[in-house]
Order: sequence, then C-alpha cells, then structure tokens
Amino acid sequence: MDWQSIITDPLLSELPFKIELNAWGKVEMTPATNLHGLLQATIAVLLRRHLLDGKVLLECSIETAKNIKVAAAAWCSAPLFARHGYRMPYPESSELVVEVASPSNRLSELIEKRELYSARGVQEVWICEETGEMRFARPTGPLTRPLICPGFPERVEL
Repeated sequence: MDWQSIITDPLLSELPFKIELNAWGKVEMTPATNLHGLLQATIAVLLRRHLLDGKVLLECSIETAKNIKVAAAAWCSAPLFARHGYRMPYPESSELVVEVASPSNRLSELIEKRELYSARGVQEVWICEETGEMRFARPTGPLTRPLICPGFPERVEL
C-alpha cells in the first residue's frame, strides 16, 4: 500500500487513529488520546508563537528509510515549505520534529523515529512526555535547551 492510497481511502480517512506505514508497507495505527491531542495542540501554539518565519504542521508525514512516519508536530522553515508545500509525504524532514509520547507508542519507537528523521535531514527532534516534560535532541545527541527555538519551555503546561 502507498501513502496516496491511504490518504484517499474513504474507510481509512474516517478512523480516529494516527496511521503510518511500516518498513514493509503495512498500515500501523496508533490510537490517539485526548491528552496526546492537548499536548500536540499546545506544542503547536507555542511553536507558532516563537517561530514566526515558517509553518507549524500537525501530523506531518515524512518519507523515511522505513516508509512513512507521521510526526505529531513539525516546524518547516519558509524555504522548506516553499519547496514542498502541501506535498504528502515530505521527501525530507522538516527542520524540527516533535513527537508526543503516549501509552501506545513506546520511547524506543520514538527514538527509532528520531534516527529515521535524522537520516532525512532533521536538525532537532523533541519528545514530549505525557507529563509535559520535553526532551530535546540533535542528530548528534541530546540538548539541554533547543537551538532552533531557544524560548521553548522545558515543560508544556496544560
């Protein structure tokens, strides 16, 4: 199955799950929680407030070495957005990707996604814990503070 087929399938488009394709082209679905959605929305608002030159996307699809992964939130610079616009999936990673941890996605899965995004050119990958605590990293390793968005809080308050 390919990404365009998933996007245009009327049955799949009505599911209340995040959908990704794994390395073998099989559909993987992750149930969304209200907490996940609230953290995701709050992160998007904070990114928009701090990063004015670019676009904030929720559920940003990115082509990786293990097929299509969908980031909870992403920030694309104006030049990257000009190159790809509304294309699905993006053939390269946005500069900043944020994943939100939940009971249905283990930390090990999020770390693997970080590595996949790194291979596609991401500059920073952040992980938001269910508590709102933020973990910041570059492809080369952890950061104590984000570089792309230095004003972003260490904890997302709900």
